[in-house]
Amino acid sequence: MITIAADLGGTKVKLGIVIDGKIAQQTSIPAMSGEGLSRRLPDIAAEIDRLLGALGLDRQRCDVIGLTFPGLVDPTANRVRATYGKWDDAAGIDLNAWANARFSLPLVMENDTRLALLGEWRAGAGIGCDNIVLVTLGTGLGTSAIVEGILLTGVHGQAGVLGGHFTTNRQGARCTCGNIGCAEAEASTWALARIAANHPEFGVSALRARDGIDYSALFELARQGDSCALALKTHAIAVWSQMIVNLIHAYDPERIILGGGITAGADDFFDDLKATILSLAHTPWGQVEIVIGDLGASAALLGLDALARQRHPELA
Repeated sequence: MITIAADLGGTKVKLGIVIDGKIAQQTSIPAMSGEGLSRRLPDIAAEIDRLLGALGLDRQRCDVIGLTFPGLVDPTANRVRATYGKWDDAAGIDLNAWANARFSLPLVMENDTRLALLGEWRAGAGIGCDNIVLVTLGTGLGTSAIVEGILLTGVHGQAGVLGGHFTTNRQGARCTCGNIGCAEAEASTWALARIAANHPEFGVSALRARDGIDYSALFELARQGDSCALALKTHAIAVWSQMIVNLIHAYDPERIILGGGITAGADDFFDDLKATILSLAHTPWGQVEIVIGDLGASAALLGLDALARQRHPELA
């Protein structure tokens, strides 16, 4: 089976060609999600054509195209239900028609973190475990859950994926979902510049001189002893641990897998985050295993291939 896979993230669009369960070619392009999906679809299609060309493949040899989306998805209709500040025009796009017109292929579609978990479960850090929560720390905060071998979806597609919208600060900022003080509004990349600017020591922090404030810059300056960066790092760990403890209490996992772009700096926060979670989680049966994902940017691409095999067994 040959699957064209596109993982629509808030910062990057990751693209791959998956042949018989293995990624044969992979690349990424800037998401520019604020400009809307309709403007980016031609560039995504052109990049897919380049990947196919590098492999000497044409579209006719492919079986299915898959898309992930960083919001709520109706996987039966392949439609976006909610966008949360990324690709805000996506709910009005007929993606089935696009896939058919541009590639003459059937489309499969799901939430991005749900498919990253499916990928890690089948081929990465989730192998051998049937009770898992995956958390992606990145532009936003994504979550998903497998309980007793079942990938949770829910009647409206919301089950497991809204952990980033757990309330962690009742006096916090309004989130893109409309709630107040969501974990994502308190400690994600899209919110970091605002959070930093509101810190009382920001005016004397080296963060102020950065063109773009992300967690990589924050961790770098925290290592140098910048007091504002140190405080924001401590705040992020507190928010992430609170969210993950809530996920543990909600879904009773044996294993937590951390993914997303922020985990590139795991050496700067993982030990503190893990210790905080284990000190706060109520698990009288023992300790949850907490690990970094194995597959990185490939997780959701492999998850899309697994989803395509489930939805179209006749093509596998």
